Amino acid sequence: MRRYSACIEWLFAEEGDSFADRIRRAHAGGLTAVEFWRWTDKDLDAIEAALKETGLVVTSLVAEPMIALTDAANRQAWLSGLAESIVVARRLGAPVLIAQAGDDLPGLSRKEQRQALTETLKSGADVLEGSGVRLGVEPLNIRIDHIGYFLDSTREGLDIIDDVARPEIGVVYDIYHSAVMDERTEDVLDGRLDRVVHVHIADHPGRNEPGSGGIDLAHRLGWIFANGYDGAVGLEYRPNKPGGHAVRTAIAALG
Repeated sequence: MRRYSACIEWLFAEEGDSFADRIRRAHAGGLTAVEFWRWTDKDLDAIEAALKETGLVVTSLVAEPMIALTDAANRQAWLSGLAESIVVARRLGAPVLIAQAGDDLPGLSRKEQRQALTETLKSGADVLEGSGVRLGVEPLNIRIDHIGYFLDSTREGLDIIDDVARPEIGVVYDIYHSAVMDERTEDVLDGRLDRVVHVHIADHPGRNEPGSGGIDLAHRLGWIFANGYDGAVGLEYRPNKPGGHAVRTAIAALG
């Protein structure tokens, strides 16, 4: 059984509402899980109450602070924030924290930045050890949404995870970002799917709902599940139409 998680930064969102309301709308729309980005700008008490009320679970949230892990000078600040993020993840029952590598920094070689990122993740694994929470580093596209970002290649992301060599650290595989960078899912994940801790989807162009664009989402997602992935799939797209019916239609387009 596939598990879909609504990213309530965009889905079930109405102007001026609360995230607790979005959780309730996701539940009314037939979803069983949600995810969101930052936790420091949210009312965690209200979110926790809405989760208990609806029975929904949180699949992932962002490890804060969102600072460049490619800069070794940020390491201690990020590790301190990671420890706090783990507390929040455990409080909400989220098994995955998501981290971004940060921008490609001027004045530092890619080798230096990759080393800084790798060493920071190794230290992060020590903080995560025994918590039951895993960290996923997310490669992003640099052609549309994240120009200047350091980690635009799934293969390189997986190579870094292999260098870290800790079970606490994996990758978030975003099919949208991967497709924008002209990657084939079968090519970049073959033999290394076990490093994927979470999956995101959206269609292209527009980063809208499945079925609105030209990415072969059903095929890519089918390959991922057929080859042993058993985690959640985050519906991280900008909806053209509001409401639960539209989300269910998008899920149906995934096969």
